Amino acid sequence: MKGFFILLFCVLAIFFFSSCHTRKSVSLILHHGHIYTVDSSFSRQQAMAINEGKILATGTDDEIFEKYVSDSIIDLEGKSVFPGFIDAHCHFTGFATDMWKCDLTGTHSFGEVVDRIKSFASTSTHPWIYGRGWDQNDWADKSFPNRKLLDSLFPNTPVFLKRIDGHAALVNGKALQLAGVTDSTRIKGGEFELKNGKLTGILIDNAMDFVEEKIPPIQDALANEYFLKAQRICFADGLTSVHDCGINEHTLQLVDRLQQAGKLKMKIFALLSDSMPYIDEWVKKKPYETARLRMGGFKVYADGALGSRGACLLQDYSDRAGWRGFMLTDSATLETIATKLANTPYQMCTHAIGDSANRSMLKIYARHLKKGNNKRWRIEHAQVVAPSDLHFFSDYQIVPSVQPTHATSDMYWAESRLGPDRIKYAYAYRDLLATNHWMPLGTDFPVEDISPIKTFFAAVIRKDSAGYPPNGFQVTNMISRKDAIRGMTIWAAKAGFEEAKRGSLEKGKEADFVILDTDIIICPEKEILDTKVIATFSNGEKVYALQVIEK
Repeated sequence: MKGFFILLFCVLAIFFFSSCHTRKSVSLILHHGHIYTVDSSFSRQQAMAINEGKILATGTDDEIFEKYVSDSIIDLEGKSVFPGFIDAHCHFTGFATDMWKCDLTGTHSFGEVVDRIKSFASTSTHPWIYGRGWDQNDWADKSFPNRKLLDSLFPNTPVFLKRIDGHAALVNGKALQLAGVTDSTRIKGGEFELKNGKLTGILIDNAMDFVEEKIPPIQDALANEYFLKAQRICFADGLTSVHDCGINEHTLQLVDRLQQAGKLKMKIFALLSDSMPYIDEWVKKKPYETARLRMGGFKVYADGALGSRGACLLQDYSDRAGWRGFMLTDSATLETIATKLANTPYQMCTHAIGDSANRSMLKIYARHLKKGNNKRWRIEHAQVVAPSDLHFFSDYQIVPSVQPTHATSDMYWAESRLGPDRIKYAYAYRDLLATNHWMPLGTDFPVEDISPIKTFFAAVIRKDSAGYPPNGFQVTNMISRKDAIRGMTIWAAKAGFEEAKRGSLEKGKEADFVILDTDIIICPEKEILDTKVIATFSNGEKVYALQVIEK
């Protein structure tokens, strides 16, 4: 009998040690959580094993611990995990380099704008006073300001104050003088506003470039510092990848060098600006791609913004008779760009706000894209699209790339621009999603808040942070919570041909994920905006943590 127990002990010991020996050692295990993989079935798992920056497996706690062992284990304690959020339309490097400028967001009057720039000017060493973020729609007086006060306060210092949407600016007389702008200066795709034949200092769209190009750039070393600061902000909000829209080659090179040095870990899908020399140069070669950077196309501008009345409409603005906005780029140039890109791997991604601009671009795309194509040319914003034009998206696999917080930022005044009929087919995200059944989401930061949680809330609830309007803004065009998450993860990755690498938590993909303290798929509406990012991981590396989470 004694021999039997000895034999049994030996067998169990062999089994135990054999079992331990066969378990694979990995760099990280997460367990006891709600892990939304965002795979094809939107499955939810309990645990995940990660090694060498890639996902090895997801499954139940028992399944993962039966196969894997690790010195680094995170007990999620029931918290939710999502793929790292991807912003499919933003201005990451622009947001970064705006950090030296005077922040004018949230101002409630022009007087407050002036107070901020006076304070800024007292410490700034830059030869220009540059501010960004004002929005006259937030002021009691919703008319554009003029340059008179700036001229009196800063007669010898040029001032350039860009509107929040980046499509209008207020400048003073010194800035106009340095740029050579006079009362008779005119420009295509823009406007130097005149009143009684005199310049008011308001510049719309292409008119801004005339002056802004005179502003000396900041040094590369300072830009690099701001890129890293912007990265920290993004990671803290759960962003692991961004689509940076409309940058120049020099910025692309700065980003590449900073990434290659191991400092900039943000993954960036870059769209170059629509410079014809850039296009002519790049169409001769393959897209540039590294582990964290891909230059995949060009950001083109069709029209301006609705807030500054630069969006190109089919009919007059409801609050400005005889005015329909304008195209920033003429149709011949847009046609030429489409022709040059049609037989290349590069995407054409065009900013189009008004229903006229959208119709023009959809027709140009249709002339150059074959049905059933997989080129993923995008319409950025697609804010006002005539219902009769929606078929172009599905007919030619054109991708609507939208920013849900635009709807909840613009809803207070958009109807005054469009009237009661056109507003019904503005910010129509559900209708746009129905065309191809996938749609990337972004923020357009710094135009809007960087937070993916606010993007999610705007997409699925269609209210502001105060709960206005009580029943939501045009709720027939809200999208589901699952589709909003897809838009911020796998569909955003797909918009840049990167869905095989990231965007979902599946075996073999990069271990980019975010841990939230709230399950935003099922939580009550009132809890969504209170959601906190507990930690953010890129390639399995913890790049942000609100608290200690590993054991």
